[in-house]
Amino acid sequence: MDLDAVTKQSALHAKPDGLTLQYGTAGFRTKAEHLDHVMFRMGLLAVLRSKQTKSTIGVMVTASHNPEEDNGVKLVDPLGEMLAASWEEHATCLANAEEQHLPRVLVDISEKAAVDLHQDAFVVIGRDTRPSSEKLSQSVIDGVTVLGGQFHDYGLLTTPQLHYMVFCRNSKGQYGKATVEGYYQKLSLAFVELTKQAFCSGDDHRTLKVDCANGIGALKLAEMKHYFSQGLSVQLFNDGTKGKLNHLCGADFVKSHQKPPQGIEMKANERCCSFDGDADRIVYYYHDADGQFHLIDGDKIATLISSFLKELLLEIGDGLSLGVVQTAYANGSSTRYLEEVMKVVPVYCTKTGVKHLHHKAQEFDIGVYFEANGHGTVLFSKAAETKIKQLAKESEDEKRKAAKMLENVIDLFNQTIGDAISDMLVIEAILALKGLTVQQWDALYTDLPNRQLKVKVADRQVISTTDAERQVVKPPGLQEAINDLVKKYRLSRAFVRPSGTEDIVRVYAEADSQENTDSLAYEVSLAVFQLAGGIGERPQRGF
Repeated sequence: MDLDAVTKQSALHAKPDGLTLQYGTAGFRTKAEHLDHVMFRMGLLAVLRSKQTKSTIGVMVTASHNPEEDNGVKLVDPLGEMLAASWEEHATCLANAEEQHLPRVLVDISEKAAVDLHQDAFVVIGRDTRPSSEKLSQSVIDGVTVLGGQFHDYGLLTTPQLHYMVFCRNSKGQYGKATVEGYYQKLSLAFVELTKQAFCSGDDHRTLKVDCANGIGALKLAEMKHYFSQGLSVQLFNDGTKGKLNHLCGADFVKSHQKPPQGIEMKANERCCSFDGDADRIVYYYHDADGQFHLIDGDKIATLISSFLKELLLEIGDGLSLGVVQTAYANGSSTRYLEEVMKVVPVYCTKTGVKHLHHKAQEFDIGVYFEANGHGTVLFSKAAETKIKQLAKESEDEKRKAAKMLENVIDLFNQTIGDAISDMLVIEAILALKGLTVQQWDALYTDLPNRQLKVKVADRQVISTTDAERQVVKPPGLQEAINDLVKKYRLSRAFVRPSGTEDIVRVYAEADSQENTDSLAYEVSLAVFQLAGGIGERPQRGF
């Protein structure tokens, strides 16, 4: 490791004084102008991680659904999954080291993680469409090359596409071809095969309107759409030609404002969906005949997918386990529907954060996970994949048909991470095969009204939780107060959890009516303010 060369090169990517950043679930994210040194150093870290794992590592330059002036970076581990927690700590240390300490920190990481410095390193890089991304990805490349790493720059990619590339390269092509073309072909072929039956049955040509958040999803969907045009026609809106990234559009805007994005023409009962800025989240929605807006979020997507998979598993009858993983933010009606109507599906709740859901989903033969925000996918165990492939070859007619469909579903999902393009194709295939309209899908169950609030506190660490963040352990008395408040309302529940990044406590409440939900949310907020050291203005009634 040539530390002199690193020091020299690092001076060209100097760290601003006093800036400290934390590597979280989303990697690093902040204003783009503060990130040059971070990008260079993540190039260095990716080389060390690659040497340690003897695998290709990915670096993605994106800030997802954040405003256009922000940017960020995250590393992708060998199986296309998120960076290991111990290396998140190394990333934070490295990003925050003062210039003169940088060589020492690199040596420390190499020693702690037992990195073989003579091992070759290979890093792949992708970026989103932000104006700052090209220059910042060059800083990553500077970091990779100064430590002697080899690299391949894919240029513009969605975040899920980079995760896919990393897994393809490390599985020696078994997962698919590590090219954009390979990604398009794998997903499109699976979609066309899966929907063949639906489209023979005289279903008219299907059209879907897609809000691309003025982001990378627009470019990639435009390149890909002719591959599956025989089964689905997509019309792209907010395609980046005039609007700003994520501004008044995209999945995050639609979910949090509960209204359609700007820049999309909606007729009554037309299916529409929105991607977020880096195309790893998706939500659906429509206007009914009375002009009322209906949102179909990650909970309802998980329900549609789970019921479809459960039916196919019953047909092949091979005892494969199916599990659904949610967080405490999942609407109570969705959990009730999965447990009471669908019966055999176990529903598990984990802490908030994709990595917790992904990890839990790996415990099943088939694990479905979605956050309410529309980020999610389905994981198939090696054993389940083998069994399904075998049944698709050998079993009797009906069984074989169901196994064949499952085989295509496996190829249609991006199992490394939530992927808006992949999830969109899965949803469209299921709706076509089951002959469901968007209204019929929406009518599977009715969401309970819910409300989310924030309470400012002097120190968020006074609150600690258990039971997947659904129960407060301290401060004493707060959980009892919440329990008493919840008892006042029908079909109600509430929980509070500290923010991971700032001194606020997030409050979630749901109940049988919006009025009761808002009262419960206010009362719980007040209890947090009084018992957990609230600061600033006391919570007020009325929203």
